[in-house]
Formats: sequence, C-alpha cells, structure tokens
Amino acid sequence: MSIIKLENVSKSYDDDKFAIQNLSLVVKDGEFLVLVGPSGCGKSTTLRMIAGLESITSGEISIDGQVVNDLSPGKRDIGMVFQNYALYPHMTVEENLAFPLKIRKTNKKSINDKVNEISQLVELNDLLKRYPKQLSGGQRQRVALGRAIIRNPKVFLFDEPLSNLDAKLRTQMRNEIISLQRKLKVTAIYVTHDQTEAMTMGDRIVIMNNGQIMQIGTPDEIYNKPSNLFTAEFIGSPKINIFTVNNISKLGNTLSINDKTKYIAIRPEDLIIDKQGTIASITNIENLGHEFLYQLSMENSKYVVRNNSTLDVNIGQLVGLNINCSRLLQYDEKEELIYD
Repeated sequence: MSIIKLENVSKSYDDDKFAIQNLSLVVKDGEFLVLVGPSGCGKSTTLRMIAGLESITSGEISIDGQVVNDLSPGKRDIGMVFQNYALYPHMTVEENLAFPLKIRKTNKKSINDKVNEISQLVELNDLLKRYPKQLSGGQRQRVALGRAIIRNPKVFLFDEPLSNLDAKLRTQMRNEIISLQRKLKVTAIYVTHDQTEAMTMGDRIVIMNNGQIMQIGTPDEIYNKPSNLFTAEFIGSPKINIFTVNNISKLGNTLSINDKTKYIAIRPEDLIIDKQGTIASITNIENLGHEFLYQLSMENSKYVVRNNSTLDVNIGQLVGLNINCSRLLQYDEKEELIYD
C-alpha cells in the first residue's frame, strides 16, 4: 500500500521567504493526483521534496507510514519522469531501460526478461537498439516512462513530462500515461501548469498558489464548485466571468443574492445572449468549429459567452445578458465561496 503523507511541510530558501508553507496533503493508495498552478506556485518544489531532491525546512513526509525526511532519493523507492527525459545519450534504448536494474546488480537473465516486458508495455520493442538522438520526443518520453517503471517503484512522480511535446502528441501521451498507471495501480503524483492535463488526468486535483493549497477535489468539484475565486478563475478556458453585485443587477434575471456576496462568477457556457437587450456590446466572435465564443463589453468590463452554435448577432451590436441561475457562484469579501 503506497500512501503519501505531507504534514505541515515548509520549504524556505532564506529566513524571510517560504516557497512552501505548512502544506498538508494525503495521496491515496493507487491514486493519480495532479498538482497544478501558475509558475512559481510551489508545485515542482513539493514534488522534489517528496522525491528527496529538495530538503524540507520543517514538517514530515512519509511513504507507506515510513518517515522519509532523511532518506536519500535512491532509498525512497520512487520512479520519477522529468520534463527533459534525462536519458543517457551514449546508451541505446535497451541500455537506458536496463540501467536501473544494473546498478542494483540484478542478474543478466532477469534484466533481459524485464527489459522485454517493459519495452512491450511502453511499445518500444522495435526501438531497443536505437540511441535517444534517433528517437522522436514521444519515443524518448516512453523510454523515460519505461525506465521509471522497470524497478517496480512504490510511487511515480511526474514533473511536467509532456511540456516539450506538440499538442497532438501531448494528447496521445496523456492517454498512455493514464492507461499505464491504471494498469500498474501505482500511486502517482503529476505536476503540470496545463489545466487541460489536470482536468483530464487527475483522480483528484490540487490547486496551488504562493506555496499553499487553494483547493483539493475531483475535476468535477474543482470546475463546478471552486471554493475560492482564485480556483474559479484559474480553472476553465475561457476564464470564468466575474461580476460585481452592481453589474449583475443589470442582467435580465431576478436573482437571489446573499447579503455577504461581493463577487459573482458565471462560466461562459452559463451566460446567455439576449438579442432584445442593450446592456452589452459584442466586441469579437470566435468560430472554433465545435463552438462559438462571443466577447462582450459592459461598463468597461469584459465577458465571454460560449455557445454550441452560431447566433444571429454581429460585432458592435448591443445585446442583453441572462444567466443560468442554477450555476451562479457567489463569493464573499475574502473571495471564498458562499455555500447554499
């Protein structure tokens, strides 16, 4: 059973500034957990502390109930996949895969058997004699995955492994990584700045900002019930629409607004254009094929409407706005969600 626990973990590079501050987190056995947030939020630092590549300033990290604060990376039984593949350029694919077993002094037959098994698992059996420079980006990432898998580690750690790949290949590799993790049933933590990766890959998602956890939840919980305004604005493309209480009163709905409400958030798909109204101006229309995005301006604020089909409106036209009231999110002055 591979449960990872972080209890009040902090990381400081000097006396005044914390990269991570009092972070507590439990990763369940067999879970695929994604850490996501803007650049510099502390997600990679958190991963590196779990791996033992960064020391912690205070707190406790445990794997399977064993405190690993003082254990070297090699003794934590972790398989790690990096953004830059970290392959040995002078070694063939076969030799790169075999290397973790060789340094453990595994016998030759066992190494050969394991290399054959893993190369088939990650679809590299026809490439074993090639060198990294002869491989595509996706093939190199498969080698890196295979090398992490071959030791049967307790935990997989992924540090933005797909950021060097093009969009089509990223989609393919996302599916392959998830398929492998489910097949192997190994606890995994995946760091990314890409919200699409987070939403499509994670059993649960950890939203981070300024070295702290903003919210932990399933993709559905994160998208539909963001517990704070930061999460609401970070997750979702296009970004969620934010209204003040004053602006929302101008829309064509009768709304029940909480006395504590300062901000109201509405997803683009829940904002509806009313061609009979005149409170907002259409500033742009984006045809994405499968959907249309309508950019609007109202009292110097910008909003966006997502619609599955084209509407009979033009740029510069004045329109009204309605909302799907059941999907309205209200936040107080601390930018925290007001629950019903």
